[in-house]
Order: sequence, then C-alpha cells, then structure tokens
Amino acid sequence: MFDYDEEAERYDASRGGEPRAAAAAAAVLGLIPEGAATLLDVACGTGTVTRRLAAADLDVTGVDAACGMLRQAAARVPGRVVLADIRQLPFPPASFDAVSAIWLLHLLDDAERVVAEAARVLRPGGVFVTTVDKAASHDVGSDIDAVMAPRPRRAARDRPDLVASYAARYALLPAGAASFRGRGQGRTPSRAAADVRRGWYTLLPPGEPLTERLAVRLEHLPDQHVPRAEPEFKVRAFRKPGPADG
Repeated sequence: MFDYDEEAERYDASRGGEPRAAAAAAAVLGLIPEGAATLLDVACGTGTVTRRLAAADLDVTGVDAACGMLRQAAARVPGRVVLADIRQLPFPPASFDAVSAIWLLHLLDDAERVVAEAARVLRPGGVFVTTVDKAASHDVGSDIDAVMAPRPRRAARDRPDLVASYAARYALLPAGAASFRGRGQGRTPSRAAADVRRGWYTLLPPGEPLTERLAVRLEHLPDQHVPRAEPEFKVRAFRKPGPADG
C-alpha cells in the first residue's frame, strides 16, 4: 500500500488541496441527516475535510492509522484526532450520529471490516457516508484514458454494488447519493507518463515493456502540459435503522 507517512507533507498539494476538500465536505454534509451532532471521520488523513466538517457545528473526531498524516490533521483540528486502526475503532457501540470515509475503501483488501465498524459505532438512525468507485472517477474519456485502456487493472474494491452488499450485511440501508468534482486533478500527458514510469499504476511495474510503451504513447499526445477534465467522485450514504423504522 502507498506510504502515507512518507507522503504526508506533499499529499494535499498533489491532490487538489483545499478546493477539493471543500467539495468533498459539502457532499458529505449534504447526506447527513438534520439533527446529527457527532461525526467520526475515518481515515481523516491531513484533516482538510475534517476541519470543514467540524466547522459545520458538528462534534467531529478524526481517526487515522498514519502518524504523518495525523500530525497534519492535529494542527488543523486540535484535540479532535485519534491514532487508531480503522478496522478496529477504539469507540464503544452507538457512539456517533454519522461516520464518513472519504477516499478509503478503494485502498483496502478488507473494506468490509470498515463498513462493519461504521455500523457498530453508529447510533440508530445514524448514517455512514463513503466514496465509491474511486478509480473509475479518474477515467474521464480523455485521450490519456484511451492510451491507458490496455493496462491491467486491479478489481475495484469499492464498487458501488460491492459496498452496498457490505452495508446490507450489517443492516445498513441505502440513504442517498451525491457526487463532487476534483480540483486541480485533471491529468496531463507529461504527468501521466511520469506516473506510469515510477510505478504509480500498481500493476504496471517500472521497466516492463508495456509500461514503457504506454509512457512513450503518452509522451506523443498533443498538449503535453494541458490538464484534461477533472474526476467526478461518487458518494453513497447508508442509514442504520432506528425507532422510526418500526
């Protein structure tokens, strides 16, 4: 898995920074039920989204397993972050009105455990909000995507139907959907070629013949430094049944 401790210092600048965080937080807040007071932001990273959730009159706690990322978050939301395994949260059952997990499930072979923990710490009537299908969000139909189409792909761990099946297994009901655009994440051919060569696409090892062929094709595209369209991220919400459900 990607080393988030090592990447912490440059993480925000390389992924849309504050504008992307603002868009993500707005999408999350739009799916949280009126009257929610407490929220757990799972894998809160550098805290850019967490800070905006806390500014919305929510009592927010951020949790992350990467010390480097959490140091950044602690500076943004002092006293509100916890170092912990996201698969075994250090909170009792029914602790929060909402749980968010943004840009997380696609990274995990055991994403179901995160959903199970979210269901456990949610109060009845609470909502779990998560991004889904992240890798597909970056396929925007550009010439870069056409070049990269032959690459081997890892099966998506956060397909919407798969996440929904996990939610159903822990009695969480579909409760809404949203989407938001990335910011400053439109790929350029030159950057895509560099990413391919350094092994950013995990199933394309550096130095392999296919890796180099794709990089060379990317370098021959026009407008080498012109960003293509921004990704559009998808968000889903799932509700824990409460007394009103009978």
